[in-house]
Amino acid sequence: MAGAVPAERRMANDIAANLVHLPGDSAAEAVAGHIGRFWDPRMRTRLFACVDAGADGLDPLVVEAVKLLR
Repeated sequence: MAGAVPAERRMANDIAANLVHLPGDSAAEAVAGHIGRFWDPRMRTRLFACVDAGADGLDPLVVEAVKLLR
């Protein structure tokens, strides 16, 4: 399906949107914590690939969270 948004990108952005209210670095840490605890390793690998491909369409908070996960 051309133009479909990868599920990992959509879900990660949703998590970031729900946690953006946290102060300072706490939001990125909370996003990383959620992804680390609840996402299957294959999902994390696909999210990392999205970031490596240029993070197109990813919330900057998700990009920071991925840095913490690595």
